[in-house]
Amino acid sequence: MPVTEVSDTGATGGKPRSVRVGKYEITLPASRIARVLLGLGLILGGLLGFLPVLGFWMVPLGVLVLSADFAIMRRMRRKGAVMLRNGVNRINGKKGRR
Repeated sequence: MPVTEVSDTGATGGKPRSVRVGKYEITLPASRIARVLLGLGLILGGLLGFLPVLGFWMVPLGVLVLSADFAIMRRMRRKGAVMLRNGVNRINGKKGRR
C-alpha cells in the first residue's frame, strides 16, 4: 500500500478528489481554485513555521494537496516518497528499489 495517494476521479463526476495517507482518507474541495488556494496557503503558512500555531509540517501537506492538480508537484511527492522508502529500508537493512 502506498504511503500517499491522490485520487483523480473528481473531474469525471465520480468520487470527489481525495488524498489517502496510510489508512486515512481526506476529501479535497471540489473546486480546483479552492484546492490551489488551500495548497498555497499551507505552503506559505509552513514557511512561517517558526511562529506559534503554524508549523513546518504544513509544507509537505501543501505539496500533497497541490499534487492533485499539478504534475510537477505530483513528481515531487513521488520522488519524496521513494527517498523516504529507500531511507527507511536502508535503516532497516533491507535492499530498496531505485
